[in-house]
Amino acid sequence: MHKHRVIFHPSGMRGRFVSQKTLLEVAKEMGVPLESVCGGEGWCGRCKLIIEKGMGNLTPLTDTEKKLLRDSELKSNYRLACCCKVKGDVAATVPEISKRSVQVVRKAVKEIPVQLKPAVRKYYLEMKKPSLDDTQGDLERLLQALEKQHNLRDLSVDYLILKELPDVLRKGEWKVTVSVWRTKEIIRVETGRKDVAYGLAVDVGTTTVAGYLMDLSTGEVLAVDSMMNPQVSYGEDVMSRISYIIANSDGLEKLNKKIIDGVNLILLNTARDAGIGLHEIQEVTLVGNTCMHHIFLKINPQYVGVSPFTSAVHHSVDVKARDLGLNMLGTGNVHLLPIEAGFVGADNVGVLLATEPWKWKKVGLIIDIGTNGELVLGNGERLFSCSCATGPALEGAHIKHGMRAAPGAIEKVEIDPSTLEVHYETIGGEDARGICGSGIIQTAAELFKAGVFLRSGAFNKELKAPRMRKGADGYEFLLVSKRETSVGVDITMTQKDIRAIQLAKSAMYAGAKVLMKRFGVEKIGRVILAGAFGTYIDKRAAMLIGLFPDCRLDRVVAVGNAAGDGARLVLLNEKKREEADEVAKQVHYIELSLDPFFEKEFVEAMYFPHMKDSFPHLNNVLKRVSPQ
Repeated sequence: MHKHRVIFHPSGMRGRFVSQKTLLEVAKEMGVPLESVCGGEGWCGRCKLIIEKGMGNLTPLTDTEKKLLRDSELKSNYRLACCCKVKGDVAATVPEISKRSVQVVRKAVKEIPVQLKPAVRKYYLEMKKPSLDDTQGDLERLLQALEKQHNLRDLSVDYLILKELPDVLRKGEWKVTVSVWRTKEIIRVETGRKDVAYGLAVDVGTTTVAGYLMDLSTGEVLAVDSMMNPQVSYGEDVMSRISYIIANSDGLEKLNKKIIDGVNLILLNTARDAGIGLHEIQEVTLVGNTCMHHIFLKINPQYVGVSPFTSAVHHSVDVKARDLGLNMLGTGNVHLLPIEAGFVGADNVGVLLATEPWKWKKVGLIIDIGTNGELVLGNGERLFSCSCATGPALEGAHIKHGMRAAPGAIEKVEIDPSTLEVHYETIGGEDARGICGSGIIQTAAELFKAGVFLRSGAFNKELKAPRMRKGADGYEFLLVSKRETSVGVDITMTQKDIRAIQLAKSAMYAGAKVLMKRFGVEKIGRVILAGAFGTYIDKRAAMLIGLFPDCRLDRVVAVGNAAGDGARLVLLNEKKREEADEVAKQVHYIELSLDPFFEKEFVEAMYFPHMKDSFPHLNNVLKRVSPQ
């Protein structure tokens, strides 16, 4: 079969490919860092290429490209990589604005108080050698010693351990250390005395993956590693990935391999940093939303995405590491926390374990702001949860100059209300490339405070200022001129961007109001912002745009990567696994798309900060903004 040559500039990367592959598919196979927020579905317009040679060797311009590319770009031979298929030799340039940046993954670790009772424990044994008078089998001798010396009974043994047991016992001169999982199964036998067992807690987020290597005997964090979820190239959000799996017969295989390879890299990096061998990592605990959970286990997630939104399993799952292809102790265990319901998965159960809302007296709200927003409301009486699609816009997707939290991303913004002058900070102090999530929320709040747009979200056409102008997407506000950027274009916040922010924040707010109605309360006593994203947003700005209902600002607290903290808790204390299974069953899940109040609440939440609800804790700010 004839193959066509494809070259990407300025990297010079090249290869040969068969006809009918899209340039996006070619770029993925070659490892070209090309942005693709939608995973190739054709709605984000981020995978722009400049065709230098071979325009006639591509399929014709599509309606999607005519809609998403500006006239000036069409005249300059721009194409969207996801829309054009290769029919001959092609040379293309990846413009700066389309280069995928490496996200700065900020999943810091903190100490968590927990009683140490790990699932994997080590037991030292000294046994008598067999003799003609004592010909008991090696396994029976080992089991008898465990019962006599450590009161352990009715243990099973992994087949791989049985295979190597005779050699290990004799090499160790009948002095060995036995690793036992949950007082049920022997998963390792080592020569001599070995006191330390190791485990890895993993948080598989839709956008990022973080791993924490733990000393199970002390609870100490020995190493931390994090990365972009390698599935991102197939779509930024869970529905894009589910769509990819449905549309491609090998889609689940590819996405599963991506996340297994990613976790293996984290295993390798943390083991190297701690100076231990991969085989010394004897257990992994893992959290993630329902889609990430299913893909990790190579379970088809498509049924989670359609009514009645059913997951394959609710209870926690234990799988052998070798069955998943993880590069650790093959006989070791991988424990996945339980799923609540719908897209509210094991990551939210981890958040609940870390925050313990069942101990609260006052009703509080927990918001895990990620690519998929998850909310829990309640106290010691009862708990309600829901999931809403908020993350893509608030993390940069659907925003004209939105981007991941990478070097050059604007993360802090202040706008002088009298002069409309903009002061900003970027990640790493580099020239601006775009706006990340925390910057998007703060920019929206600052524009609202300065009267650039009204409570309805419409730009204030009465406002006359040099930074206000009409652009291709309607009115826009100039944040950074192209002279100060690294991408050579003005960075603006457009009317279309404000609408995308409204949709995202309204879904979150309406979700909270539905949970409040179900509980029967009109006010909340606290707000917990979970997730790395929640840690870096300005809480006053978030409440000002209406991301969550009114609350005393000193009762709005960011708790960091609580999902990862939950994964660490169950790694260090096996009793927490039983607690997780119980909590997952007790939380009442609300499917927002079926709730009769959601649509009304959503419409009212489209206003900044809300159409009707009062915000007494923001009165000093709101009295200065337009009442319209």
